[in-house]
Parts: sequence; structure tokens; C-alpha cells
Amino acid sequence: MSTAPAPIKHKAVYPGTFDPVTTGHLDIVERACKINDHLVIAIAKGTSKKPLFDLDERVTLIRDALGGIETGDCKIEVMGFDSLLIEFCRAQRAAKIIRGVRAVSDFEYEFQLATMNHRLASEIETVFLTASERQQFIASSLIKEISKLGGDVSTFVAPNVLAALDKKFGR
Repeated sequence: MSTAPAPIKHKAVYPGTFDPVTTGHLDIVERACKINDHLVIAIAKGTSKKPLFDLDERVTLIRDALGGIETGDCKIEVMGFDSLLIEFCRAQRAAKIIRGVRAVSDFEYEFQLATMNHRLASEIETVFLTASERQQFIASSLIKEISKLGGDVSTFVAPNVLAALDKKFGR
């Protein structure tokens, strides 16, 4: 009986829908790179959230937005996925899942996910990074709603994301 290759200790997966990627997401990427050598940003394709941007658009938006952040020697990859997160992590040989948490309400949901993921794959740990104080209120759903209604979201997203939102909403 063969076993799967062991996870790589300093490789992590940061999953999400990133619809759209915000400065809060980019802050978590920067901080995750301080504690990992390799970070895979995993963009979920199949989601019940009905994303504004399709998977290819979200991959492109986050790749372009990454140019403005400091990642040191951390290797970053951006990939879409349409599978169980744990299976994706195993395929990537990631030892950690990075999750950003803004508030207690986030933690309750994230704790449930982390517990289930641990039951499914005890070799993969979930690491919670709390949102920076200046990023705690930023949520992709709020960014989309404000942008849709013509509000200014320029301080919450990278310039390429702002341009994509303006295009989606006919501006």
C-alpha cells in the first residue's frame, strides 16, 4: 500500500472566492508570506455565492493585484480549484491552510471548517490570521454592493480590481 507524499512544512494554501480580491486579502497574503516559504492562493470555482467575476477573471485580478505587495522570498502561486479543499491541499503537498478572520462571527464559521478539515486530514493544520485593524471591516460582498451603487471603493481594492468593477457595472 503506497502512501501520499508528506506535506511540505512551510507550504500553505490560502483558499477563498476572492470575488473580488480586496486589500484585506492582500494583507493576509503579505502576512502569510512572513511565516511560509510557499503560498498557494486557491480560488474556489464552485461556490454557492454566485460570483460577480468568473474563475479566470478572479485568477487574473489577484495575480495583477499581487504586484503591489511585499512578499519577500515567499513563492506565490495562484490557482483555481473545484474540489474538496483538503484534496487540493494534499495535491499541493501543503502542510497548512491559511484563513483570515475579521470578527467573532467569522471565527465561529471558520472554527467549524477547521475542525472538519482536521477530521478529514489531520496532517494539515489551519492557521488563523486576524485581520489588521485597518482591514477588519472590508468584505468582498460589501465592496461589490458599494461599487454597484456607485460608491468609491478605491481605498479597498487594487487599481486593476477597481477598473474591473467599473467595467462590470458599466462605468
